[in-house]
Amino acid sequence: MTQSSLFPSKSAQSQYEIICHIDGGARGNPGPSAYGVVVRNAQGTVVAELSDYLGLQTNNYAEYHGLLAALEYAAQAQYQSIKIYSDSELLVRQMQGKYKVSSPSLKPLYDKARLLVPKFHVFSIEHVLREKNKDADRLVNKVLDSRAR
Repeated sequence: MTQSSLFPSKSAQSQYEIICHIDGGARGNPGPSAYGVVVRNAQGTVVAELSDYLGLQTNNYAEYHGLLAALEYAAQAQYQSIKIYSDSELLVRQMQGKYKVSSPSLKPLYDKARLLVPKFHVFSIEHVLREKNKDADRLVNKVLDSRAR
């Protein structure tokens, strides 16, 4: 996959200090779950990979943990602008305010994410197709595969 298929144009990209591809997954729903985050700087260089096992949870729960990991990493590193890419349309639309959060297990995660967003001068979240989120998906599967042994 070429860099241009993963990222916006250089001019659009340069307004963000970091770009995060996030993913979460569960094998079964609920089932063993994990999240993965690939953090790149504005030039497209990977600066961090974050992932963790979450136990028996739903896919959406894992997706939100990926978002929280990205936001917490960026806030701790004192980045001022962040772009998030996720293949979870539900999470993206909820964060954009287009969908309500009705799940009692997701509401606290959503609320925590909404509290982190104002820490950034520039924040954007965008839905991408799974094919454009392969690196984050790879991290999720790596964690889940390591637990399956």
